[in-house]
Amino acid sequence: MGNVAVLGVQWGDEGKGKIVDFLAQDAQWVVRYQGGTNAGHTVIVKGKKYILHLIPSGILHPGKRCIIGNGVVVDPPELLREIEELQREGIEVDDRLFLSETAHLIMPYHKKLDALSEKLKGKRQIGTTLRGIGPAYSDKMARTGLRVHDLLRPERLKERLEETLKVKNLIIKEFFGEEGYSFQELYQDALAWGEALQPYVCNTVHLMKKVIQQKDPVLFEGAQGALLDIDHGTYPFVTSSNTTVGSIFTGLGIPPGHIHRVMGISKAYTTRVGGGPFPTELKGEEGQCLRDRGGEYGATTGRPRRCGWLDLVALKHAAWLNGLTELTITKLDVLDTLKEIKICVAYDIEGELTEEMPADLDTFSKAKPVYKTFSGWEGTVKGATQWKDLPLQARSYLEYIEDALHIPIRIVSTGPDREETIIR
Repeated sequence: MGNVAVLGVQWGDEGKGKIVDFLAQDAQWVVRYQGGTNAGHTVIVKGKKYILHLIPSGILHPGKRCIIGNGVVVDPPELLREIEELQREGIEVDDRLFLSETAHLIMPYHKKLDALSEKLKGKRQIGTTLRGIGPAYSDKMARTGLRVHDLLRPERLKERLEETLKVKNLIIKEFFGEEGYSFQELYQDALAWGEALQPYVCNTVHLMKKVIQQKDPVLFEGAQGALLDIDHGTYPFVTSSNTTVGSIFTGLGIPPGHIHRVMGISKAYTTRVGGGPFPTELKGEEGQCLRDRGGEYGATTGRPRRCGWLDLVALKHAAWLNGLTELTITKLDVLDTLKEIKICVAYDIEGELTEEMPADLDTFSKAKPVYKTFSGWEGTVKGATQWKDLPLQARSYLEYIEDALHIPIRIVSTGPDREETIIR
C-alpha cells in the first residue's frame, strides 16, 4: 500500500470519509493534518452511520491507530464528545488516538466571534460553519493562540488566557455589544478539558518520524476540498487552512518524499456549500433532484448543498495542485435515473473560451460552462462491486473523465455503505 494521501478535489463533501474508511483496512495509521470541526466525514458500516469531525475515520477499524496533527485546530469539548460517542458504541479509543501537543485550540470566544463577524457581512457572508475555525487560525498566525499543551500547564494557561481574553472581551463587548466571557469559568473549563485529554496528548512529530522510519503504512486524511484552499481556492469563499497536498508536510512535521500515492476524491457531479462562484450550478428542478437523491445536506451544519454538473476545468486545476496519481469517483449511483448527463469541459468568459480556472473572483464569476452531453444509463449502478457490472454508458462516462485528466480512476463508489465499492 505505501503511504497514501486522500484529498478532496472539489469544494469539499466528496465522500472522503467512506474512502478513507475503506482504505484504512490496509493502513496501520490514519492521520489528520488540517482543518477542524468544519469537517464532517460520514461513514456507514453495516447500516450504522457514524459522523466524525475531528477523529480520523480509521478509528472505526479495530487495531488501527489515529493521529490528530499540529495543523488541525481542535475544539476540546467537541473532541471529548466524539470520543465519548465512539466509546458508547463499543469502539476503543484509548491507546489508539494521539493528539498533537502543539495543535491550536478553538475556544468558545472563537465561535462567538465567527458568528458575529459573519452576521456583520450581511449579503456578503462567506457561509462558514460558524465553528470558530477561521478565528482560531487567525490567532495562530497572530501568535496569540492557545495550544493543547497549554491545557496541561495551569500557570501558563492562566497567564495566556488572561492576556487573550482581555482583548477578546473588549472586541465582543465594545464593538459587537455582546456579553463577554468570565475568565474564571473559562479557566476552570479549560483545566477540565486538559485533564480529560491528557492521556491522548503527545509529540506527534516524533511519533510520525518513528512511524515513517518503521515503514508502517499511513493514510493521510484530508478535510474540505482543494477548491477551498486558502491560497488556491475561490478566495474569499474558502476555508481557513491549506487543503492541498503541501499541508500534509507542515500539518504533521514530515519531510517531502514520504507520500507514495495521492488519491483525489471527486463526486460524479459537483456540490458546494455557502457563497462563491459555481459555474455548473443547477438552480431549478435538476439541482433539487441531485440534492434529494444524493442526500446533499451538510454532515456538520445540515445546510442544503448547491448542486451541479461535474466541472472538469476545476478538476484539472485541483489535479495539478495536488499531483494526483489516481482518482476516486463517488456517488455515481446518484445519476442513475437521469436521461442525460453533462460535463463542463471549458469556460466561456465574455466570449473567450478557456480550459484554465481563473484565480480572480470577478473573472471566475463571469464563467459560463461549455458542456459535453452524455446519455444516461438504462439500469442502475447502485451497489455494483465490479467494473463489468456497470452499464456501458456509465463506463463511457468514467472513461471520458480518465482520458480528459490523464489520471486513472481506481475506485468507484456506488452507494454509501463500505461494501458498495468497485476497485479497479
